[in-house]
Formats: sequence, C-alpha cells, structure tokens
Amino acid sequence: MLLAALLLLATALPAQQRLELTVDTIMRGPNLAGYAPRNVRWSHDGQQVFFDWKRYDEPIEENEYTTYVVGRDGKGLRKLTDEEAKQTPVTSGDQTRDRKRRVFVDDGDVFLWDSDAKKRRALTQTVESESRPRFTRDEKRVAFVRGNNLYVLALTDGSVRQLTNIVGATEKGPNVTLFEEENKDRTALQKWVAEDAVKLSDVLARRAAERKEDEAERKKELAIAPLKLKAGESVTDLHLTPDEKYVIAFLATDSTEGKRTIVPNYVTESGFTTDIPARRKVGDPAGSSRVGSISTTDGKVQWLKHGLKKTPVAQPKKEGETAEKTEQTETATETKGETTTDAKTTGAKTEAAEREVELQNALIWSDDGTAAVLPVRAADNKDRWLMAFDPATATTRILHHEHDEAWTRSFDDDSAGFVAGTKTVWFLSEHTGWMQLYSVPYAGGGRRTLTTGNWEIQEISTSTDGKSFYFTANKESLHELHLYRMPVGGGAMTKLTTEPGWHNAEPSPDGAVLADIYSYTNRPHELYVAGQKVTNSPAPEFFNYPWLDVPIVQVPARDGKKVPARIYKPANWNGGPAVVFVHGAGYLQNVHRGWSNYYREFMFHHLLMERGYLVLDLDFRASAGYGRDWRTAIYRHMGGVDLNDHVDAAKWMVNEHRVDPKRIGIYGGSYGGFIALMAMFTTPDVFKSAAALRPVTDWAHYNDPYTANILNRPQTDPEAYRRSSPIYFAEGLKGHLLICHGMVDVNVHFQDSVRLAQRLIELRKENWELAAYPMEDHSFVEPTSWADEYKRILKLFEGTLR
Repeated sequence: MLLAALLLLATALPAQQRLELTVDTIMRGPNLAGYAPRNVRWSHDGQQVFFDWKRYDEPIEENEYTTYVVGRDGKGLRKLTDEEAKQTPVTSGDQTRDRKRRVFVDDGDVFLWDSDAKKRRALTQTVESESRPRFTRDEKRVAFVRGNNLYVLALTDGSVRQLTNIVGATEKGPNVTLFEEENKDRTALQKWVAEDAVKLSDVLARRAAERKEDEAERKKELAIAPLKLKAGESVTDLHLTPDEKYVIAFLATDSTEGKRTIVPNYVTESGFTTDIPARRKVGDPAGSSRVGSISTTDGKVQWLKHGLKKTPVAQPKKEGETAEKTEQTETATETKGETTTDAKTTGAKTEAAEREVELQNALIWSDDGTAAVLPVRAADNKDRWLMAFDPATATTRILHHEHDEAWTRSFDDDSAGFVAGTKTVWFLSEHTGWMQLYSVPYAGGGRRTLTTGNWEIQEISTSTDGKSFYFTANKESLHELHLYRMPVGGGAMTKLTTEPGWHNAEPSPDGAVLADIYSYTNRPHELYVAGQKVTNSPAPEFFNYPWLDVPIVQVPARDGKKVPARIYKPANWNGGPAVVFVHGAGYLQNVHRGWSNYYREFMFHHLLMERGYLVLDLDFRASAGYGRDWRTAIYRHMGGVDLNDHVDAAKWMVNEHRVDPKRIGIYGGSYGGFIALMAMFTTPDVFKSAAALRPVTDWAHYNDPYTANILNRPQTDPEAYRRSSPIYFAEGLKGHLLICHGMVDVNVHFQDSVRLAQRLIELRKENWELAAYPMEDHSFVEPTSWADEYKRILKLFEGTLR
C-alpha cells in the first residue's frame, strides 16, 4: 500500500539523518514542503494530462508556475516550453457541447482553444478589454462584452456585430453622430453660413452627401434605442439568450453614500507613503443591482421584477427579551412554484415593498436553450432561491427556496445546472442540515432527494456524456475527502478513490482514469495519474524527519458535542505545558487526514513537541465540513460557543493528558487571532499567554460579505457586534499577549491592531507587545517575516509556559 510505505519511511530514519527543526528551517515554507500541483486538465482525447507546477527551489514571491505534461499511464513526464504551454487545453471559459472548443480571455483579449488543432488562436486583438465570451447557440459565433456593450464575432470571417446600445450616464450614444452632436445648438446665422459653404463647393457638397449616407447606414445597422445607465452604474455582465432575441443585462451601481477605507503603504520604491484603496466596512451601503432584458430588435428594456416582498418576521432579540415583529427582515413563501406575498403589515394596508436581493451574474440554460434559471440571494443573507426566468417578460417563478434563521450558504457557480438533455434542474442544498444533491422539474413540482446523509458534498460536476455526476464528499469520514460517481437520476454511488486522505481528482473524458492531487496528514499534495506518482514536490531534506501521522481525537464540549481535534503529543509524555492552535479563515476545516493549509504550523507543532509541549488543533464550532448546525453555531456571537470549545479543550487536556493548567498558551491568525484575543480578555484564568496574528479586534471594521452573514449589520444588531469584538473586553487581560500584524493588510486592516494598542495603553496594560511587518499583507510572503513572527511566538511560550 502507498500509505504504508510512506509511513514506514517516516518512522525509519536514524536520528543523525533527521532534519534539524528550527524556525528558520520551517519558515522556508514551500521551499521546504514544496508547491502543490494545480490546474490539472486532460487532453480532449484523454491521452495526456497537463498541469502547472513549481519546483521547491524556485523563488517564493514569484507567482509563476511551469506547465508539464504526462501520459495517461502516468509516465513520460515532460516540462513544456513557454510557447508549448500556451497551446495546452484551458479549464476556464465557455465550451461547446462536445467539449472540443473553449473561448476564454487572456490579457483582455478573447481566445479560442480548439482540441482538434491542439492550439489557441486570438479572436480579438484590441486596446480595449473584452470579457465574458460565450458561444452562441449554433456555436458558429462568439458573444463577448466590450465596454458596456455586447458584440458577436463570426468564427468564419471574424466579422463583428454590436447587439446592444448601452451608454454611460454622460455619453451621447453610438446612434448620435458627431456632426449632429456638434451642430445641434447652431444659431440661425451659423446654419446659413453652413448651407452657403456647401453651395459654393462641389467637393464639400459631395463629401457632405457621402457623410450623410454613411451616417444613415450606421444608424440602420444599430437602429435600437439606447439604454442609458444611471450615474455610477456599470455593466457587470451581458448574456445573449440562445434564441438571440434578448440580451440579459446585469447592472450594478456603486454607492455614493459609503466610504472606502485606505491602507497606507510606508515602504515604497518612491520613498513616499502611498495609499492603497481598500474595501468598505460592514453595514456601509455597497450599492445596488438590477437585471434587464433588452430586445435585440428595438432595444426595448424590461426590468426584472422578482416579486419577492417584505414581510414581518422576528428581529434578533436581546438577552432575556422576546422577539418582536418588524419589517426590517424579509421572508418569502413558496407555493406550487409561484411567489406568494404574506399580507401581514403594520398599520394601514399598503402594498409591501419589493425585497432587496443580490442578483448573481449567472444564468443557467437547459441544453435546448428554452429554459433558464437565475440564482437569487436575499440581501439580508437569510434566504436564497433558484428561479425560473423568462427573458421575454423578465419575470420569474420560484423553483427552490431556502430559508435559514442564521444565514444561508450562497450558490457557487457550479452548484446548480440542468440534467443533460432534460428540463430537470439539479442543485446542492443544506435542506437537511448537510450539503446534499437534489433535483426539481423546471415546469414545477416537488423537490427530489438524490443523496442523503450526515456528510457533505463539496465539489460537483457532470461526466462528458452527461449521464453521471462526479462529486467529492466526506461520506467515508468527515476527515477524508473522496471522489464518487453517481447516475444523474440518482442511485448507487461508486467510490473512485481508495487511499485514506484528501483527494482532488479529475476523471479522464472516458471516466476510466483519474488524475488525482492527493495528500495525507504528513505528506504534501502530489499528482497521481492512473495510480502512478508523477510529482515529487518537497525538498529532499523534507523527508529526513519523522513527521507525525497526527491522531484525530474527539474532545467533549460542555453542551455534549464532540469537537474534532488533532493532538500532537510528545513521546514519553509525562505532563507539562500545552499550546492550543486556532485555525483562521472562519469557515475552514483543518482537522482532516490531508496535508494542511497550515503546513507551517504543522511543522512548528513538531518543533514544540521536541521542546516538551503538547499541542491541540481544533475544528471548533463554525468550522467547515460538519453541517449546517456546526456552521451557524456562532450566529450573533463570535467568541461564544467557538471560544467555549477551546476552553473545554484546555480542561480536557488537563484531565486526560496531565497538562499543567497554569501553563497553557493559545495562538492563531486572522479568525484564530480573534479567538486568541477573546480567550485572553474573557477567560484570562484559562490561558496564560497568547499570540494573536493579524487579528480582527472589532467586527464593525471588517467586510460586509463575511461579517453580515454572522452578525447581521452594526446599525441593526449592535449587541451582536459588541459581544463579539475583543476591543470591548480588553480590560480583562491578565496574561502575556503578543500581537503581530502586516501593515499593508488589505483584508484585516492594520488599523484593527492599532486601535487595540491604543485601548491597551489607556487601560494601562503592560504585559503585551505589538510587532508590525511593514511590507506584509494578510498572508505573509517573505520567509524573513514568517521567521521573525514565529520566533516571537516561540519566545513568548518559552518565556511564559516553561
């Protein structure tokens, strides 16, 4: 067995050959542990696999990968030249129904990839940027967006035709000629002078006649009414319907009320401080969107009215209070595929206002091009719909509706589609509390369950022939990821990967062979084709250390739940200090049998073990992979049950593993840094010291897409923000605190740590320090920065826990 061989190698190393673990060694990062292969794609005939890869000894800061090719049997690995790499298959963009051709954008121009010719060719070569290329229904032309308009290019002769007449708020539009624009306000004298000039010159008269003829022809070619955008409005996407009668326009308006933040950049080539434009804070108006159906015949626009109305529902209640019904939160109901409006109102009878929704730039079409589905999500994050969409009337009806009192997961681009050759829509949903697969008839009718169980589907696609689903899921174990195949109509699931661990596999076009990026707990990601190992990513010395196959344990929480954790326990353990690591990213899984995204920390934990620490790494409440209830457990209180999980884990380590209760540290980055702060401020007698890396200190200063899901918005639910933000609890600090933050962090701004530092100063706290990294963003890049940060963390724990 492959796994057995790897484990044998890891445990059979003589001590003198072992890699010496130091912070500097570990923080070489990918120069030690290697780069994972990525962008795996098969040739159309299924005889070759192409992928991008980078050697361990190449510069970390350069985001350039080299393209390789290997045979279907996993043999014959070859590095391609830059020119050869340009001609390899692509995975992005729209493809023809036979999957032989794709259109995509590269550096602002539209390209066509042809599998028969085995090369790409440029369809546009312009100064302007093109985007969103898609094949027309006959697959003889390509529609694409340029500027604010949709164009169609014929693949036979390259001719281009403009289909829309969308103009900016201050533009005159393409069907207004320059002559008309310049001469519309002429005085009577100016008109007489112009007419007399033409009479006096035969050449001028001839040229004027030619100009009028050209302008008439131009107006004839684009004889559709212009659509004028609102001030600040822009085109985000344009879809040509399969029958080419309509263009569906997705428009967005940036809010003029909101204020964008800036991130100062102090270390620059110019020697002057520059400002990096950044995001808005949660709750600040972000703008609005609308969808219109534009007739390609006359330019007439019909605006989408989705029919979803505001209705009274329970507002978030304060501690000890009962919920009250208001009209600030919205719901919709669903009956036989039609939208219905709850008639409840407050006061006099009035027509309910239309609900605020997020209209995704997505339209899903059936194979025959006669049915379309539009994904919609409520602006308050608590509902989502799949809606049948009629381009002729710009009306919708509900096919599927989900409501969550906390927040719904949004539809990903590949989480819904039509079953090949049918009018049946498949989609992923947390209807039962776990992300499973369902289908619903487009004509209307009941939802059908295709998969069920207390496990999650994470990625899904359909086979080349359209007869099967391929999906990765943690069905075998919540700590493993495998590839499965199942008929599109439902039925038996076939597990296609076998080795325990983490699989990201791409089937060949005929489904007979897998190209699998596979990893295990103590072995980084590698590419396997037909079971043959193709890549060797880590530096050779990486294998000169017996990396632990870290055991997974279940830690009992106070509410009876079992919290998954990885435990790093030193050999000959007889009690002593412990460190708890808190993963970041909010919604992420780290306790699994694959190579961790936190591989630097994985190696750092081995260093801590060598120094006599027991280390625990939790998939606390809100981590990914454990279903809806686990995901939403932190609703309206970050730093509540998720922090409790860490406190309970500390007590469990004391009771079960003889950890010294007075020598427990905690650390983590981003969300992990936030939890570390909450631990030190609100449970100061549990953890003696903490390192909070790039932490959120006040959730009212984070972004809207993530934060509003969990805490609603500050102006409507201020209590959720106050009880979730560490800055309000800083007076509770007793132990030793290290804060580390990149100064050009455009995700969690350096301002978060600066504001907390001022708060600690005013509270006269002395046992804390702030380390700033002038040239680092949220995710550090430079090995020197990583090393400095983790040397400080190690120094903190050695000084407070030893």
